[in-house]
Amino acid sequence: MEHTYQYSWIIPFITLPVPLLIGMGLLLFPATTKKSRRIWAFPSIFLLSIVMLFSTDLSIQQINSSSIYQYVWSWTINNDFSLEFGHLIDPLTSILLILITTVGILVLIYSDNYMSHDQGYLRFFAYMTLFNTSMLGLVTSSNLIQIYIFWELVGMCSYLLIGFWFTRPIAANACQKAFVTNRVGDFGLLLGILGFYWITGSLEFRDLFEIFKNLTFNNEIHSLFVTLCAFLLFSGAIAKSAQFPLHVWLPDAMEGPTPISALIHAATMVAAGIFLVARLLPLFIIIPYIMNLIALIGIITLLFGATLALAQKDIKRSLAYSTMSQLGYMMLALGMGSYRAALFHLITHAYSKALLFLGSGSIIHSMEALVGYSPNKSQNMVLMGGLTKQVPITKLAFFLGTLSLCGIPPFACFWSKDEILSDSWLYSPMFAIIASFTTGLTAFYMFRVYLLTFEGHLNLHFQNYSGKKNSSFYSISLWGKEQSKILKKKNFLLALPTISNNEKVSFFCKKTYPIAGNIRNITQLFFNINFFDIKKIFSYPPESDNTMLFPMLVLILFTLFIGIIGIPFNQLIQEEISLDILSKLLTPSLNLLYQITNYSVDWYEFVTNAAFSVSIVYFGIFIASSLYKPVYSSLQNCNFLNSFVKKGPKRIIRDKILKGIYNWSYNRGYIDAFYGIYLIASIRRLAKLIHFFDRRIIDGITNGIGVISFFIGEGIKYVGGGRISSYLLLYLFYTLIFLFVYLFLLVQ
Repeated sequence: MEHTYQYSWIIPFITLPVPLLIGMGLLLFPATTKKSRRIWAFPSIFLLSIVMLFSTDLSIQQINSSSIYQYVWSWTINNDFSLEFGHLIDPLTSILLILITTVGILVLIYSDNYMSHDQGYLRFFAYMTLFNTSMLGLVTSSNLIQIYIFWELVGMCSYLLIGFWFTRPIAANACQKAFVTNRVGDFGLLLGILGFYWITGSLEFRDLFEIFKNLTFNNEIHSLFVTLCAFLLFSGAIAKSAQFPLHVWLPDAMEGPTPISALIHAATMVAAGIFLVARLLPLFIIIPYIMNLIALIGIITLLFGATLALAQKDIKRSLAYSTMSQLGYMMLALGMGSYRAALFHLITHAYSKALLFLGSGSIIHSMEALVGYSPNKSQNMVLMGGLTKQVPITKLAFFLGTLSLCGIPPFACFWSKDEILSDSWLYSPMFAIIASFTTGLTAFYMFRVYLLTFEGHLNLHFQNYSGKKNSSFYSISLWGKEQSKILKKKNFLLALPTISNNEKVSFFCKKTYPIAGNIRNITQLFFNINFFDIKKIFSYPPESDNTMLFPMLVLILFTLFIGIIGIPFNQLIQEEISLDILSKLLTPSLNLLYQITNYSVDWYEFVTNAAFSVSIVYFGIFIASSLYKPVYSSLQNCNFLNSFVKKGPKRIIRDKILKGIYNWSYNRGYIDAFYGIYLIASIRRLAKLIHFFDRRIIDGITNGIGVISFFIGEGIKYVGGGRISSYLLLYLFYTLIFLFVYLFLLVQ
């Protein structure tokens, strides 16, 4: 066991050769590297699988022994300052390692087919592997400065991946928005790290917690300064985990490819903020104001995210706000001291949300085969529907993920979310009511997404959309040159791409496509219809390839059974041997000597609370089913207001309320508009004012002194002519002036 721990430092470096080799290959041998691009999926997945096996072994040892292993070595020593690096293996690290590697492997397998058409295939796998590497380094870090280094690497990778299709202005703006928003939190995190180093003189977690505990109990530090430093540390988690009010980057992050969205929302970036708060909980729990603030931010975020998801039309954006809401549950649990419940929900939500995002990617992949690449069409749920028979496996995966996220037993998220709800009743009845109400909203908007996407009829038919791919500059920079033969039949266009198999290497996908082939225009002929003697050919989206379906099937198993590990069976069967795995893996560590809410089961209370929460969920499902019936005569039936509101003189007030709710949700709570009008505009005005002051005042004074010196020099040049008679005349002139002034003053 000790032998395994000694080599655990290599975990973040196992996958590092892949992005390095891809970068060197593209730099030194670009043609050869691009020709054999599909080879690089294999080492990326293989090396991450090795990390998964290594992490599994460490987790088993944690379950058996519950030991903590930390090894550090000095990097810089100068007088009293010592900067150390190392790795820390404890229950929190081991469970996060398994989460990152399992989700990462499935997303990489999925990406091999999803990105097979893209010119940036190699760049994509380099970024994704570096993303996983950075997250592995983050969770194994043993001190704050090391966490900050990997924290910034995670932010850099997210910037590169969100803006992967940087030729699209909206993607470029999205990655910049994510970068700037996270810099706000990261700057606060850096200030908080420096503040606690000034207080304790240490950056190592174990020493930091112990020193801070002693200083606090002896009243040797100022409480206001400590609270400020703790808030600055927490601000990093607010930005990274998309908590209110720094959540605005998360929905725009959907501009990247769908596998990136799955990884960001499940196991990497947003999980980093929850991990940081969980790691620093021994620090925060001494400061009651910070714990209350964490819980308050969590409850605001979970309600805010749920309301913003109600009226979104983009399927990925709806899931993004869902992630925001679920992260609010985790932050609420951490603020309440429910360490176990927060991390349990992090695990169950990660697998369920990864399943939903990969399912949405499969839907988008299929829709693009019908309408061509167009986010406004291929991701718009209003234009979907009737996909049940065409994509049955994707539908099953999405449906099970939806049930899990709603909290329907016995799926994974039910066990973790219900645990948070139970603890919230003990912490604050008001918070518990809001959290319970949000479960109903979650069920509503998730089944709204499901019904609009899969039930009813394919709404594209009523809009006479064709399979012709829109011509734009995106086609050149993203999908390659379009090679298709257009078959014209009256007013309908059916795109039939011509694909040449010029790639021979593929490890995970039987079908191979050239970079220039527009494979997303492949459609399946479904039926012909005669309507007023006008014959039209309709085509339905095809099901995704097996390479994309396999990760979803594996995630279905996780969604079904991962919640079982959190059930305390030992309390049911009254045995001495504990079968509750999470009781050991999610045990607070690192000198966590302060009382944290423990998970004890009163099964009567558990069943009562579960019945209440599940009833709310079913009520939300009922409302969604009533409003979004799978019977669409036109696109207008998909509208939230037109489906729910019946115009009449007695319902004007209700109409205004519902319209206000709809506009609030669809316009993202007007937070983005508020930032744009007041914050960004104010900063620009301030920048212009500072620029004017710097250019006209500061530079004006400097330039003015230079100009004055120039004119004085020019004047003196004409005075010094070199003639002694002129000098004597000037001397007498100044002498007379001096005498006249002296005599005038003397007379006065």
